[in-house]
Amino acid sequence: MTVAQQYTVMHNTLDERQWRVFLATEALKAGAGGISHVARLSKADRKTVRKGISELNTPNLEGRVRRKGGGRKKRTETDPKLVTDLEALVEPKGDPMSLIRWTTKSLAHLVTALENKKHIIKKSALAVVLAECGFSLKANKKNIEGISHPDRDLQFQHIQKTCTGFEKKRCPIVSVDCKKKELIGNFRNHGREWQPRGKNTVVNVYDFINLGDGKAAPYGVYDTVKNTGFVNVGVDHDTASFAVESIRRWWKTIGKILYPKKTELLITSDGGGSNGVRNRLWKKELQQLANETGLSITVNHLPPATSKWNKIEHRLFSYISINWRGKPLTSLETIIELLSHTTTKQGLTVTAVVDKNSYPTGIKVSDAEMAQINIARDPFHGEWNYTITPQ
Repeated sequence: MTVAQQYTVMHNTLDERQWRVFLATEALKAGAGGISHVARLSKADRKTVRKGISELNTPNLEGRVRRKGGGRKKRTETDPKLVTDLEALVEPKGDPMSLIRWTTKSLAHLVTALENKKHIIKKSALAVVLAECGFSLKANKKNIEGISHPDRDLQFQHIQKTCTGFEKKRCPIVSVDCKKKELIGNFRNHGREWQPRGKNTVVNVYDFINLGDGKAAPYGVYDTVKNTGFVNVGVDHDTASFAVESIRRWWKTIGKILYPKKTELLITSDGGGSNGVRNRLWKKELQQLANETGLSITVNHLPPATSKWNKIEHRLFSYISINWRGKPLTSLETIIELLSHTTTKQGLTVTAVVDKNSYPTGIKVSDAEMAQINIARDPFHGEWNYTITPQ
């Protein structure tokens, strides 16, 4: 190892004060001209060597590497108005028409805005200042559900009580809803998956429906007792007729096999869409299903603004989204294949079928037809809780 290499190793090993003291001892050992000789070999400044010599006989009582006030000054110290102007940009107050409200508060934009206020700072330094001021990168968080109904908690307690009663009778309990419609074709699907290096799945640049084969509407029926899922993939509109047809197919395919001789069914769903509280066609179609199957169908709707609490959302749909992330849904067959292979460690299994029937919109149900429905409404919010029995 050469002398120059020795200095490099020591410089990378010692802290600042130890490095200065080491240079000082080497300079004193060299004798006359030692300071210049050591400075040349170590590529250090001669002032650093002299400072080390002065520190040899001075004990480091404070245990500090640098003296107080040593090192580069913080940008907030050299530019006192920086923090005030930065906070005004990130959290604008006063002028409601301030343009900064309508622009992304990225580092690049903030640097430009600060330059207009005579502050010169780089993005890396600005990130440090923002962190010191208590700011951090934030994404939008879905948490505002809308106006909470005063009987929200009471309705959830009612649903829990009803579910407990059905469990004791070992009767089926299903959570239903329609998943987001998906474009069929070689379109980008959100998410990433592992692939060999250099291999990429190439999809269309534009998500225009005319470039694909239409849309798929996956309506799910999740059995909360058996932890099984059933998805009826339609290619037409998501109507009440389609929703009830999906429940009908679940019962004929799976339900009556898992629950032989049972005459009661509990359905939990949110309060809008094809299975909504005010949807007359939903109740009419359920009456037809009850007549066909002989089932007494009880429905409990989730209170307003709580659709994401529906069990099917986080026990079935979330795993479906994970299973087909990053995979283009190029055909109905691909969708069915991906749905059918959705499983979890908790034992979830999924059955998927294609529904190519037509479900027109705009079907009206008259008052006379509603009067014929054999419906018994619960004393507690009968619009949310009711039972339809066979006629």
